[in-house]
Amino acid sequence: MTDLVLGDRIGPCGPVVDAAAAARWLERLKPAVEEGGWAACLDRAWPALAPVFAASPYLAGLARRSPERLRATLETAPEVRLEALLAETLALTGPPVEVRAPLRGLKADLHLLTALADLGGVWDLTSVTAALSRFADAVTRTALASVASEQRAKGKLISAPDDPAGPVPGLFGLAMGKHGAFELNYSSDIDISLFFDPEKLAPALAPGVEAQPFVDRLAQATATLLQERTADGYIFRVDLRLRPDPSSTPPVVAVPMALSYYESVGQNWERAAFIKARAICGDPEAAAEFLEALVPFVWRRSLDYQAVLDIQSIKRQIHAHKTGEGLIAMGANLKLGRGGIREIEFYAQTQQLILGGRDRSLRARRTDEALAALAAAGHIPTEVAVDLTAAYAELRALEHRVQMLDDEQTHTLPVDADRRIAVAALSGEESLADFDRGVEALLLGVNRTYGQLFEGEEDLSSPWGSLVFTGVDNDPETLETLKRMDFSEPANVADTIRSWHHGRIPATRSARGRELFTRLAPRLLTAVARTGSPDAAFKRFAVFFSAMNSGVQVQALFLNQPELFALIVGVMAFAPRLARTLGRYPAALDSMLDARFQIPVGPNTGLFAQMEAEASEAGDFEGAMNVVRRLHREQAFRIGIQTLTGRVGPGAAGRAFTNLADAVMGTLAEAALVETVRLGGAMPGAVAVIALGKAGSREMTAGSDLDLMTVYEAPPEAVSEAKGWTADVFNVRFTQKLIAALSAHTAEGGLYEVDMRLRPSGAKGPVSVRLSAFEDYYAAEADTWEFMALTRARVAWASDADFGKGVSGAIEAALRRPRPGVDIARDIRTMRDLMDRERRAQGFWDLKLSRGGLVDAEFVGQFRQLTAAPEGGPLSVSTVVQLGEDTPMAEAWRLQQRIGQLFACAFDERPDPEEEPLAFRQRLAEGAGAPDFETLMARLKTVRTEARAAFDQALPPVRDGVP
Repeated sequence: MTDLVLGDRIGPCGPVVDAAAAARWLERLKPAVEEGGWAACLDRAWPALAPVFAASPYLAGLARRSPERLRATLETAPEVRLEALLAETLALTGPPVEVRAPLRGLKADLHLLTALADLGGVWDLTSVTAALSRFADAVTRTALASVASEQRAKGKLISAPDDPAGPVPGLFGLAMGKHGAFELNYSSDIDISLFFDPEKLAPALAPGVEAQPFVDRLAQATATLLQERTADGYIFRVDLRLRPDPSSTPPVVAVPMALSYYESVGQNWERAAFIKARAICGDPEAAAEFLEALVPFVWRRSLDYQAVLDIQSIKRQIHAHKTGEGLIAMGANLKLGRGGIREIEFYAQTQQLILGGRDRSLRARRTDEALAALAAAGHIPTEVAVDLTAAYAELRALEHRVQMLDDEQTHTLPVDADRRIAVAALSGEESLADFDRGVEALLLGVNRTYGQLFEGEEDLSSPWGSLVFTGVDNDPETLETLKRMDFSEPANVADTIRSWHHGRIPATRSARGRELFTRLAPRLLTAVARTGSPDAAFKRFAVFFSAMNSGVQVQALFLNQPELFALIVGVMAFAPRLARTLGRYPAALDSMLDARFQIPVGPNTGLFAQMEAEASEAGDFEGAMNVVRRLHREQAFRIGIQTLTGRVGPGAAGRAFTNLADAVMGTLAEAALVETVRLGGAMPGAVAVIALGKAGSREMTAGSDLDLMTVYEAPPEAVSEAKGWTADVFNVRFTQKLIAALSAHTAEGGLYEVDMRLRPSGAKGPVSVRLSAFEDYYAAEADTWEFMALTRARVAWASDADFGKGVSGAIEAALRRPRPGVDIARDIRTMRDLMDRERRAQGFWDLKLSRGGLVDAEFVGQFRQLTAAPEGGPLSVSTVVQLGEDTPMAEAWRLQQRIGQLFACAFDERPDPEEEPLAFRQRLAEGAGAPDFETLMARLKTVRTEARAAFDQALPPVRDGVP
């Protein structure tokens, strides 16, 4: 009788889960077995094989398609069989077309051998993974040699086939991950990083052949030969992405480029990957030199505290539940899930990276050897190392059995009970319930130990789950976490975070910036999720974060001020305007650290004095402009945050924005006057700046422009001392300087758009007028619309206090002067009707032009002011005061002014709140005094209807020229 050798050594791996299926497989095998004369051998081995073939269609198929493969496997000592397969693999020569099918047949032989030796208890985990890894080495070498021979035949490669430098001198491949550590999975892909030394490669190429395109084609051809699916199956899926920055580098990276990358922006997870790296194909000398050059990158002899924290972050990003809640066997991810293989690997690797620079004994590639070394050196308790090593072996065995079902690259226990029963059978377990309990206890034990290993350290996961951004693939658990956080596109978020970890934005380009971001990332995502609008908040934070020139100070600030950080992220959920301000000028954050931050901006907060003092110290006009822009930006940001977070109401926000504008106008008017005197000489007299529109009524928003005019007084024959300018010329030059100071963009940004068209004679008149001309114009020429504008006019700055009072008196006199024969109501209604025809409201949220909107209220208020003023009625620039007892109009104005303030703080252009995130809609409702957004919309419709009725009553429609 034939000696089975392996067949006599393996025992039944478990129960036959489907006796009928096993019987069918036996019947399929018997004809070929009987013809080959080894039926008796099969009968002896069948008790061990039946459970395997009944549970694994893949393994049964390997035997059925080639009974001789099964016979050779059973009749040969497994170690001998393995060496023969490896030798046969390395002996294959010829172009890809000739080695493709034989390599796939050898892979099938190797898989059947490994599975039976594993399932039957003949090989332990070390032997199984070593066999798989050695075969991966062999096929990779053969594949590279094959594609190189094809290029040699084409005349592109001129080195000798037996060159000691390998098939392609200067080109080499490193096995990474489990392949590099001889821990390859049963159905794993292989991670290979390919590099080339340009100097060593150049002599091996024919003249005219460019090195980079050549090696890239070679890499793709090698990968295709290994992973292309044919009628004979495939060999290994090949992953070339563990090279430096795979999204922006070619498949094969030049050694100088790679070394530069690792020295400058290499990450700690990449250092961890190189713990397991080893050369497996190509030029051995070039590979050895490269790995030697990487030793300082991988094994650092000294690490500062921040670097240690960054390394530890690799394991702290996993959400370590210590209760075991939710740990179930059904659907458990044995590799990446809680209590899985990765938790054990991360712990070992992080300790190796921290300690291995000074202790070479800790530089083991294999996980079990690393744990043993850490225990032997006293860095972890021996019982922890023993427990984790045993758990690692169990998890890997389960992983292999899952993959044996269909030769799929999966690490997840099936949800389907029948398929999980098959895994249980391959694991030697008869009861599915017992199997599930055992798996859950295993996962719980690892997860509990893993959590205890870094108790007390800063948590870098999230309450929603793990947030792991190592490697080149999106982590499944992390994607699930992001999904629970309500991100609509978790993969895009994970890709963005990973790109920031790679240093692709200025904020993370330095090692310190990346270390800080490691700690900031989970806080960012948690804060973003808590806004209730994670997509919008993350997108707008990304705009801010990507635009920063440097991120170290800002990230450190966020980490040290978590409440500030949460506030910023919360606002970004619905305020792209503020996000853009922060992105361009991160220093705006400094205003939030000022003790005055919570106080509404006003004359008593010291802002005016600070602005004047710093502008006067700037040294010149341009310096003063930059000082004012910086302070304005910081304070506008401050008011915007106060408004959006509800710290100040919309009314107070309007006053604050106006107070800020007053400070800016006053400071820059002083600076413009000084500059005009410097250029033209001193001029006797005085000048005043009059604010109109929302600046005049103290109702400005974040997006308001400035409606201005300047008025001066000087002796009729006065000229400037240096240039002999007349007063007209001098004050025109002053006004032009002021307009430029207020509206020009400098390195510190811009301030306001300035509109001078409300001055006497509009755009046709001089930009600055004498006070007497101002008085004459309003006495004889001004139209009703100009008097309407004048109702909101006030002196914002004057070079002389008494002159300022005189200008204020002239404004009041103009408003109180009777205008016999003028029908104010008809003029205003005609103007409003014209606007209705030519400037229609742009949708429901056009607060200004909608019927019953702000314009209606302002027009009624101005009408009441103009009709009452000649009779001695009180004057006020405030719209609400002008409206008086007109409750519907005042209520409509207040509500829409509140909404407008929030719109302007959050957006550069008018938004449609119905398309904005829920968080913004809720904040809008709260700011407007409504319990929810739907109530706000209903209330807005109601008050507009009532306000329009009040408008029609105050200013009846004009028909045939008659109200």
